[in-house]
Amino acid sequence: MSESKPESGPVINPRVTCEGCSVLLDINDGDRLVFARLSAGSTLKIGNKTYSLQPLIGCPFGSLFQVESGKEKPYLSRFVPPTEENNVQDEGGSQLQEESRDNRAIIDNNQAQTLTGEDIDAMRRQGATGNEIVEALIANSATFDKKTQFSQEKYRLKKQKKYAPRVLLRRPFCRSICEAYFKKYPARIGFLRVDALSLLLSMANVTANSDALVVDMVGGLVTGAVAERLGGTGSVCSTYLGGTPYPIEIIRMFNFSDEICKRILRCSFNDLCSVQIETGEQVSQHEDDCTMESQSNEKTSLSIGTEDVHLSSNNGDTDLVPENKLSSSSKTCKAPKAGEKAPKEAIQSWKENGFSSLIIAAPEQDAWGLVKDFLPLLTYSAPFAIYHQYLQPLATCMHNLQLEKMAIGLQISEPWLREYQVLPSRTHPCMQMSGTGGYILSEFQVAQLGDPPPPWVNLSRNKNSDRISNRNFWLIFQWLNPRPCSLSMVSGKYANWDCAFCIG
Repeated sequence: MSESKPESGPVINPRVTCEGCSVLLDINDGDRLVFARLSAGSTLKIGNKTYSLQPLIGCPFGSLFQVESGKEKPYLSRFVPPTEENNVQDEGGSQLQEESRDNRAIIDNNQAQTLTGEDIDAMRRQGATGNEIVEALIANSATFDKKTQFSQEKYRLKKQKKYAPRVLLRRPFCRSICEAYFKKYPARIGFLRVDALSLLLSMANVTANSDALVVDMVGGLVTGAVAERLGGTGSVCSTYLGGTPYPIEIIRMFNFSDEICKRILRCSFNDLCSVQIETGEQVSQHEDDCTMESQSNEKTSLSIGTEDVHLSSNNGDTDLVPENKLSSSSKTCKAPKAGEKAPKEAIQSWKENGFSSLIIAAPEQDAWGLVKDFLPLLTYSAPFAIYHQYLQPLATCMHNLQLEKMAIGLQISEPWLREYQVLPSRTHPCMQMSGTGGYILSEFQVAQLGDPPPPWVNLSRNKNSDRISNRNFWLIFQWLNPRPCSLSMVSGKYANWDCAFCIG
């Protein structure tokens, strides 16, 4: 039988930007963070001037750009820092101990600078670059030579950020997106810090070919992180209570391929718990729901716009807010859709096999209520992890799990992170750090002997075989004839369903 070769589309390098992809712009070394979607008409506002983002298209992530003054208007030009300056700074760091200068005799009376604002404007009209203006300010400063080398570097950096701002092109992935939101608007992601997010994925054992069940009420950050770790294998089901799905618009910033987007599905809790076989009318209703869901996603994407996110100042507070700044020419640039309605085949597969892990990040919901609802959907011995900003909800949930004897290996973890400034002769912890990154409750789900089988246990025979699988046979046997297992992880109360002696 001849095999038909699939049509190979254009190969996209994930390390290089392209038109229509999302990027994270780091302005002046973290002073401002901007999410933008690149196109010919997308712009970026720095100060009171607007710059086109077209020069960023086709450049590798990690490139550095600097504002240059052109004949018509300023523009962003790719900038490569000279290596000689770095070597000089390193050599200077070793000679700092020999210097005896200090800043005690320097008086800040705003009279040390002889270059006025009119002179700087005249230099700009003559076409002077930002670096030339910075050097002119240094040359006309009466106190620059009297400062220590540390102070000189700070002065140069301060003037460079004002007259020659630089933009770092960063790739939006799990860590960078989480850091950007946590720095500027942590409430939108439930105060989920990057170390807590990594610990959450590890505790839930999210690996390739996993079927992860996610309750995501932090904007889609956890769903995107799980899909990124799966790498196009397995599936991630973003579930929700009620009839309205939780918003997961942050997923569109990950630049996922079509293959990964197909693995991100949505399904309500009622559909997952339903054990009835859909009739023809139900199938048509399911298709209508899919159509309505896709329409709602389109409306949501239009309301979000291009997800060009900037920092707006309101009463001195910075915020991450969506903004649509693209022209009509960029309407063809659409990100692949993620979070489509789960097909009935996938739902049936989840019901038969169960989910391999569960992650709950719902700071606004009761942790114990969610665990009671979603725990029966997991396969036995499946790990699950719950994140919350505060400790008490997780402590209550842990206590109830112990009373109900529904899980083992219960533990509450508090991740701890300290950021350091690493510079020559001045390495120390940063002065401003977050107090806590939240708490994580992790455990393994088990079944108590004598309990009815969960919804995913297949009580029917296999279509391709006349025998029932060993795993389902053991579960049905334990359901009909409850008795303690000698190899139980908790003797006489719980059975280790993944034990080779039990299911063999």
